[in-house]
Amino acid sequence: TRTALNKTTHISKIYWPYPVSFIFFFRSRLWVWITKGLLALGILYATLPFILRLFPGIVQHLVYKHAITYFVDLSRPYDLALNHTVNMYLSSEEGVTLGVWHTVPEHKWKEAQGKSLDWYEKSLGDGSPVFIYLHGNTGRFGDSTGEPTEAGLTTDALYLYHWVRARSKGSLVIFWGHSLGTAVSTNTAVILQEQGNPVDAVILEGAFLKPDLPEEELLKFPHPFTWYYWRFPYIQYFFKDLSKNKFVIPPVLKKMRTPLLILHSKDDHLAPFWMAEKVYSISKSALNSDKLVKLVPFDGSHGYLHNGLYRDPGLPGIIREFVQSVTA
Repeated sequence: TRTALNKTTHISKIYWPYPVSFIFFFRSRLWVWITKGLLALGILYATLPFILRLFPGIVQHLVYKHAITYFVDLSRPYDLALNHTVNMYLSSEEGVTLGVWHTVPEHKWKEAQGKSLDWYEKSLGDGSPVFIYLHGNTGRFGDSTGEPTEAGLTTDALYLYHWVRARSKGSLVIFWGHSLGTAVSTNTAVILQEQGNPVDAVILEGAFLKPDLPEEELLKFPHPFTWYYWRFPYIQYFFKDLSKNKFVIPPVLKKMRTPLLILHSKDDHLAPFWMAEKVYSISKSALNSDKLVKLVPFDGSHGYLHNGLYRDPGLPGIIREFVQSVTA
């Protein structure tokens, strides 16, 4: 501050005719703090793999980002300018509460403002297709309760599907899975198919796929959430079986007979584009049809990466065309 500088100048006049040494003193202290800070960051960076290996529960917390609920009241979507959206809570099993948002189609946005939960439920049967969106941090996330396991998330998706189907009055019901939610979407779709109550279609956005490699080769394959550590020697050991949830497209994809749309950006940094190509190849072979499965790539020059496809102006048209093909 100005006071501190004046004191320094005053002291320098008494004890030393040149203030340079005092300026150097303050610069030295600043450099010490910078050095300590960089050293602390380096130690944290180097020890983090060991910490995650010892405490895998941290990964669960990071992946699902529960912390955002500290700043956002998810029960009030209208606070986020979503006046056409209602929040509700459903119970998929004992002790588990699911926080669900229901957003109506654009042509009902004005009508929806201020409407009750009952009105929203009845709107599911107005003939518009219903999308059950399983997002990247799907299920038991936000203000939902319960531990986020793959089996638990599948139970949640099954419950929500039956809840929607009971109110949709014949409207199309489509799963839209993004990122980690793509595994839950495909797994649930196959279960429903085997139960004789199939979902009408599935959309996979930024799908993960476990490489078909021997175990020793899999250890060399970068985990999508640890790419920034992968050049460390022996780092594969620390991230091996880091999470009990794999959240990749399961082998049951080969059993799926549901119309499928695959959306993927070529510059996806978490799920490389070859994963989408592999999903397409497996699905095309399983369905034995070019009409029931479609891969839509997005050029990497747009910079959509893993989470930005919603910004593409052509996306609504792509979805509309797919829905029309399902009803044809």
